[in-house]
Amino acid sequence: MPKYMIQASYTAEGTQGLLKDGGTKRRAVVEEISKSLGGKLESFYYAFGPDDVFALVEMPDHATVAAFALAVNATGAVRIKTSVLMTPEEIDQAAKKTVGYRAPGR
Repeated sequence: MPKYMIQASYTAEGTQGLLKDGGTKRRAVVEEISKSLGGKLESFYYAFGPDDVFALVEMPDHATVAAFALAVNATGAVRIKTSVLMTPEEIDQAAKKTVGYRAPGR
């Protein structure tokens, strides 16, 4: 199943909810939603800096993780960015493909 890294930043409203509910409850919500979509929460961490949360999830496909992102972003309480993660073996496969690319001006 494809893996994704989710980076989340709480808005002021989201931070108020986090203070009220606590961190473990928010992790449980993400775990529950992931399962309901046929996926799995692999890890969930809070962090300092521009991103408040880093989570690794497995989801059945890109459309499913996009649905997750749309639903979360639509609340206005959290802003998330999602990155597709690739295995070293997938990069090996990509490196073996021939691509007819020419750099600009060459």
